Amino acid sequence: MAEHDGNGWVDCRCGSRHWGRHGAAGLLLLRGSRPDAREVLLQLRAAWTHQGGNWGLPGGARDSHEDPVSAALREAAEEAGVSPGLVTVVCELPGVDHGDWRYTYVVGVADGALEVSALTTETDELRWVPLGDVQRLPLHPAFGDAWPRLHAGLTETC
Repeated sequence: MAEHDGNGWVDCRCGSRHWGRHGAAGLLLLRGSRPDAREVLLQLRAAWTHQGGNWGLPGGARDSHEDPVSAALREAAEEAGVSPGLVTVVCELPGVDHGDWRYTYVVGVADGALEVSALTTETDELRWVPLGDVQRLPLHPAFGDAWPRLHAGLTETC
C-alpha cells in the first residue's frame, strides 16, 4: 500500500471529476470560546489549483488507509502547519456523497497555542475569518454551496 495513494482524479458517476481516489476531507477549524465570536481558518487556493483563487478549507485527498479525520488532520498539517495535537475534533459533517466519491467536513477546535502558516504552493494565504463573514468571500464552489448548512450544523450538531 502506497503511503499517499489517494492523489488522483475520479470520474464520478455524477458527471464531474473530483480530486481524491478514495474521497477527500477538509478541516473546518474553529477558534474562539464564545459562539458569537468564533472564527474559522480559511485557505485561499493558489490560482494554479483546481478552482483556484477561491477560499476554502485546508484539506484534500484521502489515502486508502485513512478515515476522514486522519486525512483532514494530515492535509491541514501539510498545507497550513496545523499541529494535530493542538486540535480537538468535535464532529464530522457530511459534504457530498455520490456513492463512488465522498467529501467529509471534519470540525475541530484549535487550542489557543496553535499557529498556522502556508507551507505549500497550493496556498496563497491563510486567514482566520469570523463565521458571519465567510459568505462575503469568493468561496470554492462546493464549499460555498455547503457553507449555509455547515454554519447551521456548527450550532446544531457540534
